[in-house]
Amino acid sequence: MPFLSKLTTRARNYKSAIAAAAVVRSLSSSYPNPDPFVIPDDPTSGHYDELVNSVGREGDFDALYRLLNKRIKDGCFNTAQTFRFLDESSLPALDDLVRTFVRLDAGFTQKNAFDSLVSRLCRLGRVDDSLRVVEVMLSAGGCRVNAVTLHPILNQLTRTKDFDRAWRVVEEMRGKGIPPDLTAYNYFLTAHAASGDLSGTVKMLERMEEEGMGADTRTYDAMVLAACRAGKPEGAVAVLRRMVEEGVPPLYSTHIHVIKALLRQHRIAEAVEFVRTFAGKDENLDSENFGIMANELIKKKRFAEAKSILEEMERRDLRAPEECIFVIWMIRYDEEMLLLQFLFAHFVEIWAKVGERLCRSY
Repeated sequence: MPFLSKLTTRARNYKSAIAAAAVVRSLSSSYPNPDPFVIPDDPTSGHYDELVNSVGREGDFDALYRLLNKRIKDGCFNTAQTFRFLDESSLPALDDLVRTFVRLDAGFTQKNAFDSLVSRLCRLGRVDDSLRVVEVMLSAGGCRVNAVTLHPILNQLTRTKDFDRAWRVVEEMRGKGIPPDLTAYNYFLTAHAASGDLSGTVKMLERMEEEGMGADTRTYDAMVLAACRAGKPEGAVAVLRRMVEEGVPPLYSTHIHVIKALLRQHRIAEAVEFVRTFAGKDENLDSENFGIMANELIKKKRFAEAKSILEEMERRDLRAPEECIFVIWMIRYDEEMLLLQFLFAHFVEIWAKVGERLCRSY
């Protein structure tokens, strides 16, 4: 969303617990000021999250109402941590929470809160409750429901392979004037791809084409993943090269799919060549790719090859993964031990010959 660019990352150098306690006290007092918040001059979304969770755990919905309205005015959008207080034990209060949201300022304030709530419920696996919240959004009329609202629901259903229900949700929402977007289709595509279901992936791509959907990085990533899970890394590499030719930047995960697929087939030389082919353009990508190579080789106990990769990372001045540091030390330690063993054996051999000569001299 364009307005997101107006936000900047701010340091979280506040004493959240003290501030939260101060706000709770001020909100629960009878002070006539309708907006008696103790908020710093430069608040952050993280700061507001602490306050929201504090009053949420206390069940103070009036305070919650005022906080949710004020945070948007301060440019602090809701995050994945905003409704952390909502869990299985607090779900009986969901109705009160929804009624509080209906009272929020119409438009973005209300929609952002509802969307965050739907996302939180889906992370708890409460798809039925999240769909009920969507129905409230539709009936309340204070904000517009769009495909973004449905993303967490479709993500949860497709990840659990409940495709029939996911499609029912899509069609039901389409009937209410809320068509799916490319991201929604990508959830279906990725779920088929992750299972190595090439047939399902192809059918999904055909359906997307029929409905005039384009392709983005996630679409291509799913196509690469499908080929890799089906044991066809050559096809995955072809798709990745097509991405590059069409100017679609691959995700880091897209490269990782190919690397792991080649290593699963013990095609180490090809995996190394693949990584080197894309090296030199993005230092972070290089660190990721070479690091994954080293990690996977270590897992397979291919220490000699891992050592070679780590040495190449050092030559390229790339950051080695932290989990590889110990292995690097062990490899070097083993080399030193082998050298000591060789020297000791050579020393014993020399002294054996010296002893033999001494015996002969007597």
